[in-house]
Amino acid sequence: MTTAIDRFIELLRIPTVSSVDEEAVDWGVFATFRSALAKLYPLVHERLEVELVAGHALLIRWPGRSSGAPLVLMAHQDVVPADPAEWTTPPFDPTVFGEGEDETIRARGAIDDKGALVAILEAVEALLADGFSPARDVYLAFGHNEETAGDGAGAIVAVLDERGVRPGLVLDEGGAVVEGVLPGVTRPTAVIGVAERGVMTLTLTVAEAGGHASTPPRMPATARLARAIDRLRRTPFRTRITPPVRAMFATAAQAAPPALAAVFRSLGWTGPVLSRALALLGPETNALVRTTAVVTELSGATGENVLATRARAVVNIRLLPGDTVEGVTRHVRRAVRDDRVEVEVFRASNPSPVSPWRGEPWQRLSAAVRSALGDDVLATPYVQLGASDSRFFTAISEHVYRFTPFHLTRAERDCLHAPDERIRVQVWLRGIEFYRDLLRAS
Repeated sequence: MTTAIDRFIELLRIPTVSSVDEEAVDWGVFATFRSALAKLYPLVHERLEVELVAGHALLIRWPGRSSGAPLVLMAHQDVVPADPAEWTTPPFDPTVFGEGEDETIRARGAIDDKGALVAILEAVEALLADGFSPARDVYLAFGHNEETAGDGAGAIVAVLDERGVRPGLVLDEGGAVVEGVLPGVTRPTAVIGVAERGVMTLTLTVAEAGGHASTPPRMPATARLARAIDRLRRTPFRTRITPPVRAMFATAAQAAPPALAAVFRSLGWTGPVLSRALALLGPETNALVRTTAVVTELSGATGENVLATRARAVVNIRLLPGDTVEGVTRHVRRAVRDDRVEVEVFRASNPSPVSPWRGEPWQRLSAAVRSALGDDVLATPYVQLGASDSRFFTAISEHVYRFTPFHLTRAERDCLHAPDERIRVQVWLRGIEFYRDLLRAS
């Protein structure tokens, strides 16, 4: 008899790797993945309405007993590439190691995002077997190109919008249950994204005449570009406490030592100092309080003895709620301080709207956190640091949240999009219970 772990491992073996160049994607692998889903979750595919959107995205409707605002559970089928040479074990040959609470599955997609996708299906299949019927419609929305900012989720939203569907609660990947992230707070904290930062890519380009590397000019294109990059690095965006982060600290004050609790409850006075302190504590807390910019790609000459006629840097920027693409572009130009460095926006989206952290949808989420993940887990709003497919759903719902119901250590969070991605077995199984409790309440 196959178990939930067996099914998870079987699906992790299928290398559903997406690419910005969709012509380079092996879509046959995605078809294999969907066939495996149909085999492993027969009740889902026999009793619910399953359709393909945009060729490869899955939209599954579970009709409810009333016409209330539906629940949407999101995940994505695709994963990022993995270089086997960098992994301890092959990334698409799932490895189970450790014992007891430390038993762990290592594979690409274990967390991002097949962990959530398979846990959702496990919960739905089990409830169908029990004869459960939801009070309102439930939609499962599984995009196929989230990792490349593709069109799968957007196409699903277009279909739902055309049908007049207005979800009362949308839940996608995002925050997790964490410890030790907030200063002084040792209690496990479920950080639930009520908004996500905008995503922007711009380029810095310097052009010159070129020539032989044996006779370089005083300021070659590569040097001018390097100076611009360093100026941008030394001119960070200002720190500030956004309303969701303010609410996060107000909630965290319940579990903080008295002195810190007073700081967290008095952000009108202490906010500027706290934001500067958070910027220094580490990459995660820094990203909570400022827009970030980092150069991710560099290109120059075509040969080792050739002067570059064009030196180019790609800058990845994540915008804090309240910042705009136009304002960020002005900041970059002021930071670079060189008219010979061309600043060009390649693609950009502003931060998402902020969903409320009060009211029935939030209470439903918080209740599922406590019932499945532990009464001691503190549910708090926060700003999702990365981008997700959920941003498309803000067009049809005011209640869009980002939370993956897994208790992750810092080391486990660091392995996302990196070698040796992994999740502890018991953590993953508790995630199934979260989705089951949320579905029961819907």
